[in-house]
Amino acid sequence: MADINNYTMNFGPQHPAAHGVLRLVLELDGETVVRADPHIGLLHRATEKLAESKPFNQSIGYMDRLDYVSMMCNEHAYVRAIEQLLGIEPPLRAQYIRTMFDEITRIGNHLMWVGANGLDLGAMTAFLYAFREREATMDMYEAVSGARMHATYYRPGGVYRDLPDRMPQYRESPWTRGKDLKRKNEWREGSLLDFVEAFAEDFDSRVDDYETLLTDNRIWKQRTVNIGVVSPERALQMGFTGPMLRASGVAWDLRRKQPYAMYDEMEFDIPVGANGDCYDRYLVRIEELRQSAKIILQCVKWLRENPGHVMLKNFKVIPPTREEMKDDMEALIHHFKLFTEGYCVPAGETYAAVEAPKGEFGCYMVSDGANKPFRAHFRAPGFAHLSSMDEMLRGHMLADVPAMIGTQDIVFGEVDR
Repeated sequence: MADINNYTMNFGPQHPAAHGVLRLVLELDGETVVRADPHIGLLHRATEKLAESKPFNQSIGYMDRLDYVSMMCNEHAYVRAIEQLLGIEPPLRAQYIRTMFDEITRIGNHLMWVGANGLDLGAMTAFLYAFREREATMDMYEAVSGARMHATYYRPGGVYRDLPDRMPQYRESPWTRGKDLKRKNEWREGSLLDFVEAFAEDFDSRVDDYETLLTDNRIWKQRTVNIGVVSPERALQMGFTGPMLRASGVAWDLRRKQPYAMYDEMEFDIPVGANGDCYDRYLVRIEELRQSAKIILQCVKWLRENPGHVMLKNFKVIPPTREEMKDDMEALIHHFKLFTEGYCVPAGETYAAVEAPKGEFGCYMVSDGANKPFRAHFRAPGFAHLSSMDEMLRGHMLADVPAMIGTQDIVFGEVDR
């Protein structure tokens, strides 16, 4: 009888569940995965080198393109690193705004994840439900920055501008009119804060919808329970962070362990799993959605009661307003200098990390006293998680590969930085 040999096949990058740019070389014994070799480099962006070739304030936009589903969280780490080197602290109102938008970003990320992961495993409706709410988070981005994704809203010393007093409204069209138009504009009658508050108060019921579709769904549980189990000890050894680590039973969250912005003032729970499988990672992220809405409501309450500055008044680092620039020659000179050569940062090194939706996103920065970083290196959670793909997949079936890629919530912009 002839020997049966293992065979090798490519999974991706064109496969929908490989999310466009992941190429996995799988060694298979029948339908069982014996070995998985992730090949990266198809989306290489050279972000770190680009950041080292430009003044500090011109690289904030690159951060949005790293994990392009968690834009403002990436900005937060980079901006915090610059602030630590400069020895400056943003105003309190700016810190609350950052905290609120970090959580809006977390909701947007997890909605993308639950939709895409559901789609990978055959659940179409969850994708449509999740994107219904994700659209609102992108409207919030657009309201403060003018961009729906790549916001460049956080700046060293605060945020670009204060929250707007009114939300853009839908206009009548052949497809939206009458009662339908009134319903769509119901939350948009007031300010951005009114819109955010209405969204956060309603959001719990929306998460209930996702849970109705998936949590007790027999097929969903068959595809995720006891798939990709990682013990707490192994999760720590492999550098897991975020929901991947907490689902294995380790209660580690930078918002609690190393608080930044205003997280030490917030009341929220850290969801922790028990089994470390794909199903627990799903449950952890679902609970994080609820906790994020809770944090957002606390920020909204404080921001309503406490108006104030959202940017330091330090023209050596912060550009003057348009009005000041047109009235004052010195302000004009500061504006010109800031946008041509930037500002010099004292020599030194620092590491600033935030609890991004996927895990710990960190920025290690070295300054030699010039107007651009001597070295910028980013600690991307997705890169550490992807390196565990081989170990997690071994012994599982080929059909479990999309479940495993989905559960890691990988975005290749940060992996191929």
